[in-house]
Amino acid sequence: MHDIRWIRDNPQAFDRGLTRRGLTPQAARLLAIDERRRSVIHKLETAQARRNAASKEIGQAKSKRDEATAQALMAEVTELKAAIAEMEVLERAISKELDDALAEIPNLPLDEVPDGTDAEGNVEHHHFGARRKYAFAPKQHFELGEALRQMDFEIAAKLSGARFVVLKRGLARLERALGQFMLDVHTGEHGYTEIDPPLLVQDHVMFGTAQLPKFAGDQFRTTTDHWLIPTAEVPLTNLVRESIREEADLPLRLTALTPCFRAEAGAAGKDTRGMIRQHQFSKVELVSITTPEASKDEHERMLSCAEEVLRRLGLHYRVMTLCTGDMGFPSQKTYDIEVWLPGQNMYREISSCSVCGDFQARRMGARYRATEGRSVRHVHTLNGSGVAVGRALIAVMENYQEADGSIVVPDVLAPYMGGIRKIEQSA
Repeated sequence: MHDIRWIRDNPQAFDRGLTRRGLTPQAARLLAIDERRRSVIHKLETAQARRNAASKEIGQAKSKRDEATAQALMAEVTELKAAIAEMEVLERAISKELDDALAEIPNLPLDEVPDGTDAEGNVEHHHFGARRKYAFAPKQHFELGEALRQMDFEIAAKLSGARFVVLKRGLARLERALGQFMLDVHTGEHGYTEIDPPLLVQDHVMFGTAQLPKFAGDQFRTTTDHWLIPTAEVPLTNLVRESIREEADLPLRLTALTPCFRAEAGAAGKDTRGMIRQHQFSKVELVSITTPEASKDEHERMLSCAEEVLRRLGLHYRVMTLCTGDMGFPSQKTYDIEVWLPGQNMYREISSCSVCGDFQARRMGARYRATEGRSVRHVHTLNGSGVAVGRALIAVMENYQEADGSIVVPDVLAPYMGGIRKIEQSA
């Protein structure tokens, strides 16, 4: 959510930021609504002040036995009360109109974010490792999984429809091992606190992290009007909603391994084979709550934490700085980590790390009290995948495949696999 006071003081900068995102300027429209709101508030405050003053004058007139004046003042107070009630209704309506308009506008990009209209405008930041070479034509993960008889899309479709999968035996354990490995790295070495959050949340929680109102169609809603979380970012970030933290307690670094649920309403026809784009998948999420001064450095730190997972798995990847036209709605700047998949012969996103400034904090009412001066300010929020477990499973399968279709277990996962060093077709 944007600060209307900042827009009032910086209308041209606000519109420039929207233009960089490929959107039309909005400052004039927003300020017109704000001017109507402020005008009503001024009239309301004037009427309230006059009502209070007239109420005192009634007592003074009665003490002087000036009944005519007292009656006139009481009539004035009655009229003011009716007018105040009408103005309060009008002020609430205009304030809601302004809030609704602001809620539909994405965050502004930082100056260093490259301009662009879509993924073609993204810029490589750096890469790690090199593509593996094979003496055979590498297969895609679903070809491998189905041949191993441990990845079943057909039975999943009978249970739940398209974009679901049933994993079995070694592949099921490998996915579990990946999630546990990531959690151990982030909690044991990177200083993140593990959280086990609710998977069902209410409207205001989804609004806080900006899934609502604009992206309601991408979410799953229950018959009890709860939402299934699309990412653990939602409950983790909202843990600080409607609170004031002490600066000394920041940064807060939180992580969770949860199922995630996405309707994928805008993904019709995309990645219909395999596990790339599922309605249900597991992900290790990283969330940081920090001060404005520290948020840029925290963004770089979060990226390095996510990268470390892939480095230890021995996976080749590249880091892309997303352009203005490809960033998420609440983001000021985003790094995508794209892992190399030899079966697909292409890079695919496996993590997205974003700094959101105070955009989400304003929607949640999340603030902190500065150590010096004791002023209260909005926190900055960051989120990232550390990383997507299902896509990590895909990457391990495709990169560690053997000519016979078996999958070698990466060394770092051996302690989690109960002695299994290679996943092969069961008899």
